[in-house]
Amino acid sequence: MGGKDVNDRVTGLLELYDIEAVRVRKGRGALLCDTDNGCFIFKEYNGSEQKAGLQARVLKKLADEGVSCERIFPTKEGALFCQDTDGRKYMLKSYFDNRECNIRDSQECREAASMLSRLHRRMVLPPGEAGDLSVYSLTHEYEKHNRELKKVWQYLCKKGQKSAFEVTLLARYPYFLNQALEVSGEWKEFALDSDTEYIKEKGFLCHGDYQQHNIIRGNREFAVINFEKLVMDNPVRDICLYLRKVMEKNNWSVELGESILHAYDVGNPLPARSFVELYYRLAYPVKFWKIVNFYYNARKVWTPDKNIEKLNILMEQEQQKQNFLDKVFRDVAHLR
Repeated sequence: MGGKDVNDRVTGLLELYDIEAVRVRKGRGALLCDTDNGCFIFKEYNGSEQKAGLQARVLKKLADEGVSCERIFPTKEGALFCQDTDGRKYMLKSYFDNRECNIRDSQECREAASMLSRLHRRMVLPPGEAGDLSVYSLTHEYEKHNRELKKVWQYLCKKGQKSAFEVTLLARYPYFLNQALEVSGEWKEFALDSDTEYIKEKGFLCHGDYQQHNIIRGNREFAVINFEKLVMDNPVRDICLYLRKVMEKNNWSVELGESILHAYDVGNPLPARSFVELYYRLAYPVKFWKIVNFYYNARKVWTPDKNIEKLNILMEQEQQKQNFLDKVFRDVAHLR
């Protein structure tokens, strides 16, 4: 929201809501509004009207069932978001002015996993409510990633003068490309064409971005925010992202990983098939793909040393990750 005029225009939109702002201040990519009824956050919204409606229904259901989460506040006219003169959409939500989950604290890691199991038990659409909401396909996602990895590999091989980053990337490429092709190939053999229909039939919903920045420490329990990436998918999507974020900061600790999965299982046991899917989601080299994707889309002549550092850290953690997968998912071969 850069620029004084933009901020003034966005602040003016608050008049569409039934709140009296005592003070408006800048937050991270948003405006924080202090009122007599607490603090609200006013931020840009990039989703559709249908997605906003689904998000509002899910959040209300969670709140009604005692789960601490954010709340969307409609305009005086009942709309879930408003628009400025440029067509940008904004949403007003409750704000939790507390710290994020500390993923270096094993107890908090387990508590956040328990919270996720509570979310998943309740984030289920009743039959017929899915409408035209599309179901995520892991198979299609892997195919897309693989095409992109091959494209960049060919580009790097043909490129003449290479930067230090490109030389390092090229040296790491064969290992991770082969890994991506192997993991996606095995997953495709294991996956069923009926998986997406099964997910839609069951009405499974995922938070879509369940990681420490969206898990806020409350007085008694965690509160969950930022449901904008709500998606219809197998619940292991959220487990995978959360587990990967925690593991990367804790050297892929087998003990911690198993305790997190146990904390989730206590409230919402994972079926054997979902456990296998979690393995394939973790095994695919997503971090490498992200580095490659960022590099190729940026197309900068000079690449910061930080990206070389990311590659080196990725390689250093690879052995720890493979050890984690071998120990935690040692029975996957029997479940396939």
